[in-house]
Amino acid sequence: MNTENAPQAPAMPRLNETAPRFEAPTTDGVKTLEDYKGKWLVLFSHPADFTPVCTTEFIAFAKRADEFKKLNTELLGLSIDSHYSHVAWMRNIKEKFGIEIPFPIIADLKMEVARAYGMIHPGAADTSAVRATFIIDPDSVLRAMVYYPMTNGRSIDEFLRLIQALQTSDANGVATPENWQPGDKVIVPPPATAEGAEARMNEGYECTDWYFCKKSL
Repeated sequence: MNTENAPQAPAMPRLNETAPRFEAPTTDGVKTLEDYKGKWLVLFSHPADFTPVCTTEFIAFAKRADEFKKLNTELLGLSIDSHYSHVAWMRNIKEKFGIEIPFPIIADLKMEVARAYGMIHPGAADTSAVRATFIIDPDSVLRAMVYYPMTNGRSIDEFLRLIQALQTSDANGVATPENWQPGDKVIVPPPATAEGAEARMNEGYECTDWYFCKKSL
């Protein structure tokens, strides 16, 4: 099979590199990645407006929007629908569920942002963005990305937890264990030398072994 002239799939975004830049129309006007410089950003896609699972997710993001703001974090939705569809859906959510959507939604009819971020998975649907979530830091670096299937909604609590964990790691030079919550002990990076390993057990940390030590912040 000759693949020499076959179209190349766009490169997937990669963690710890600058997130793909975008300039896109939204329900709050044109937005760019640079608009979020100095803030954390949760960019999340959904398959389509007026779908039940997506509606539950948007309601959950809206209810937790103030908690994200306290973490210096903005929310930005996306689907391959028009402005008119987005506005109508937002109005419907307010009318039927009593929830106002306080964040913008990208209208990505040309699929430019969706393709740049690897949101289009033909095995799921040819013209829909899968449930993808990207966490971008204040320097526009992509720090986390999570993909969900069409049939199952995301946990908004997990994204709040993950942002708190990332911010804690950045501020203190530590790692966080499984299901870490604010106030839990953090993991001290293991020493890189034999001498450091020998000394580690006497440095005042809570150690199980030289490579596995925790501390309180």
